[in-house]
Amino acid sequence: MSNEKSPVPEWEQRFRAARVSLPDWAEQAPERALYVSNSTGTYEIYAWDRSADSHRQVTSRPNGTTDAELSPDGEWIWWFDDTDGDELGVWRRQPFTGGPDEHAVPGVPAAYDAGLALGLDGTVVVGTSDDEDGTTLYLRRPGATEVEVVYRHEEYGGVGDLSHDSSLLVIDHTEHGDAMHSAIRVLRLADGATVAELDEVTGRQHPSGVACLGFAPADGDTRLLIAHQRTGRWEPALWDVATGTETALLLRDDQGREFPGDLSAQWRPDARSLLVEHEYEARSELFSYELATGELTRLDTPRGTVSGATARPDGTVEFLWSSAAEPSAVRSTAGTVVLRAPGPVPPGSVPVEDVWVEGPGGRVHALVQRPSGDGPFPTLFEVHGGPTHHDSDSFAAGPAAWLDHGFAVVRVNYRGSTGYGQAWTDALHGRVGLIELEDIGAVRDWAVDSGLADPSQLVLSGGSWGGYLTLLGLGTQPDSWTLGLAAVPVADYLASYEDEMEALKSLDRTLFGGSPEEVPELWHASSPLSYVEQVKVPVYLSAGVNDPRCPIRQIDNYVTRLEQLGKEHEVYRYDAGHGSLVVEERIKQLRLEIDFALRHLGRAR
Repeated sequence: MSNEKSPVPEWEQRFRAARVSLPDWAEQAPERALYVSNSTGTYEIYAWDRSADSHRQVTSRPNGTTDAELSPDGEWIWWFDDTDGDELGVWRRQPFTGGPDEHAVPGVPAAYDAGLALGLDGTVVVGTSDDEDGTTLYLRRPGATEVEVVYRHEEYGGVGDLSHDSSLLVIDHTEHGDAMHSAIRVLRLADGATVAELDEVTGRQHPSGVACLGFAPADGDTRLLIAHQRTGRWEPALWDVATGTETALLLRDDQGREFPGDLSAQWRPDARSLLVEHEYEARSELFSYELATGELTRLDTPRGTVSGATARPDGTVEFLWSSAAEPSAVRSTAGTVVLRAPGPVPPGSVPVEDVWVEGPGGRVHALVQRPSGDGPFPTLFEVHGGPTHHDSDSFAAGPAAWLDHGFAVVRVNYRGSTGYGQAWTDALHGRVGLIELEDIGAVRDWAVDSGLADPSQLVLSGGSWGGYLTLLGLGTQPDSWTLGLAAVPVADYLASYEDEMEALKSLDRTLFGGSPEEVPELWHASSPLSYVEQVKVPVYLSAGVNDPRCPIRQIDNYVTRLEQLGKEHEVYRYDAGHGSLVVEERIKQLRLEIDFALRHLGRAR
């Protein structure tokens, strides 16, 4: 008998291969940087001294750490400390060169994170969110030991930015009650007075959002870079908060045409130019924009998705790039790979095809990947979360694993997704979940009619909002799917609302147009629990027992009802929050899903 171990499957190699996030650098010490990596098997924070090219692991916790920020002087690493993924915690800090952690802002209670701003002069603003007070922003002035409350409101808000001299603070807020469209308020920290307000929701028949993109990086400069939706899509503008003057940025492509997709921007360190990102039809591209001349220059990036970019003081731009076929790396416009995780590069995967399907609300964009061989194939519909998010042409180990097992993978950017204009994103009001499923159903019909998908082997799958749509789809479209895989889902919407974090309660009230007490019929019509009797196919559910976004009690309610009805199902609960940061746990979860699907579809491994 051979003692040789079987080789590790490529799909597991993709998960285990180390990866890194885009490094964040200190404004006054640009050679000091932070990034997140899973090189130990758990996603944790790392410090990188670029001048010495030395790397140091900063955090080490059983369930991982991903939220961190570097102080402007590069001396301190701030990181958010919660308990086992419950997202309820405090900020701690550690010297960049190493040393013990300390509570960064004593006096700020444990809560959900609502933003952090660190000033060059030592000013600190910490945002918190909880069920009792809503949003609270705490200020600690330079040299002070005590904190003071500078803002509090029952509706959700958060820290926008501090001006370069720390005299002004931007707050992104939703005091008007529309959690999908934020407003901006600028406070003078010397006395707490409101300097400026930008609200495009209150009193508007067609509300649109504005968002803070950051103050100009220069003392005394009161220009704030904002994003707005006045044209029906996101695009940047300049707003001088001292004078109230707004300056439109006339961004045009190489042919002098308006860009069709969403535009975002950030300041370059010189405060005279911007780094612009254009996101359209599941891909992105970068540009540099000179404010004085209006000149827009395309930066050389491969076709795919830029998941983050930063302009360095030397004029280069570093960006995290990948495509569905090629794993991610931190690249530079200088033509180099700036940072790649240690160890082997994960195996590549299959490129995506773009498919457009006529749906009841307009053309629906889907990303399709085909395994080798001839169809029709067993097909996984992988539904993205959010809902204000979108699937993109970027590398993902999950879909690649299903392709390795002979499945076609279809991802649908349904109404509610970002990147296709404000009207597409805002379309969910009232008929939450049901609208998205109409679009998914239209793409499902195309997949069958085109010969891609075997109608007897259709898997509806997703996590978070995608898990919610999976359970809702199994109940409202019971003859369309062969089985369902729902990870960290909303399963009982009314119980979920009772237990979830306050920020999500605000979003839900916006989506439904009121609370469960105010519009109960809409909440019942959009809850998977309302349709559990109609589920005809096997269901697999997984859930984190510490999840504050899709809490465990409401999932247990759904599972109990499945048991009472004798519906075929399996449940996996794990000790984490809204997903896991531990690589082996992620592999375990996907292995369980794949095994469940293969067993119930009658396919051998």
